[in-house]
Amino acid sequence: MPERARQLAYLQRMGIEAWVRRVPPTAEAPMEPAPPAGAMSSPAPQSVADDAVAALDWTALRERVLGCTACQLHATRTQAVFGVGNPDADWLIVGEAPGAEEDRRGEPFVGRAGQLLDAILRAAGQDRRSAYIANILKCRPPNNRDPEPEEIGCCQDYLARQIALIRPRLILAVGRIAAQHLLATDQPIGRLRGRVHRWGEAGIPLVVTYHPAYLLRSPGEKRKAWEDLQLAMQSARQPVEAAEQ
Repeated sequence: MPERARQLAYLQRMGIEAWVRRVPPTAEAPMEPAPPAGAMSSPAPQSVADDAVAALDWTALRERVLGCTACQLHATRTQAVFGVGNPDADWLIVGEAPGAEEDRRGEPFVGRAGQLLDAILRAAGQDRRSAYIANILKCRPPNNRDPEPEEIGCCQDYLARQIALIRPRLILAVGRIAAQHLLATDQPIGRLRGRVHRWGEAGIPLVVTYHPAYLLRSPGEKRKAWEDLQLAMQSARQPVEAAEQ
């Protein structure tokens, strides 16, 4: 099946009508404007705080995460959810936190939301084997509540090390909490979408989109998610440039 026809088939599975306007492949991705004088120059932590975590390889990092007792969530989890996918991925998808099914299976983004994420990735020519999928938080909060700042703080070194090991060409921040944490902002997701941010010293392009669970509740927003995906695909094709100092 030609690539264009395959993309259209995936879009139909996502519930997006084929007539949705698409950005021409040659269009340049809009870039985030330069911050005003006095504004924070980099939205992401420049280095992890825990030197021990910063030195871990994949095997040691996974063991550290699976055995972590740094916050109270270890007492209520079934298991920590480290992440899944290609450790040399071009695309890194970052979500919020494990839900009940993820907690049982030890894998991020499963169930209906995971199926929709899989369809979204396939529309971009990616899947769970080629991309890498992780969460801001490695353990499920009780009753799927929003993560507490202290809980996120206990996990942030783990995610920073995953990003350092993967060195992705693109980070796709899925959902409000993931986007706000990665960009160190409290702006609503509607204001964070539609432009390319830069993460960390490497200046990794970061694109924000809606969480699949939200799209299941609000299917009318899937067109916007497709626009986000187009922006992500354009950004991933660009060379990763160092962020300005």
